[in-house]
Amino acid sequence: MTATARAVELARIAAEAAAEKLAADIIAYDVSEQLVITDVFLLCSAANDRQVQAIVDNIEEKMRQAGVRPVRREGERERRWVLLDYNDIVVHIQHSEERVYYALERLWKDCPRIPLPEPVGAGPASPGPGPRGLR
Repeated sequence: MTATARAVELARIAAEAAAEKLAADIIAYDVSEQLVITDVFLLCSAANDRQVQAIVDNIEEKMRQAGVRPVRREGERERRWVLLDYNDIVVHIQHSEERVYYALERLWKDCPRIPLPEPVGAGPASPGPGPRGLR
């Protein structure tokens, strides 16, 4: 089983919205074979709390224009790691420090990456956030 076409479309919309607000290291994983709760995880990071909120706001606006609203939100008060659950996709917007610390890429590295249009998608040669990199 692979991610639905709708989930991939929503991931691209969310990725483009994140990129508009200068999110870094935007990566989408097809987690449909590993999880029953969603098809796609979209990960991105921001340099500070205000940028995290700007990315969240833009993703929500673009997704609303696409006809979807999140069924659940977590972390908005702290603005360090915000999770937006749209059923088909789950978007993780993380402060750069949280991105390095929690290293979600390591958890999902065996899942196929969903290609994102350039310059949105983090290229394979990208060193990743922080000094250690996550690729």
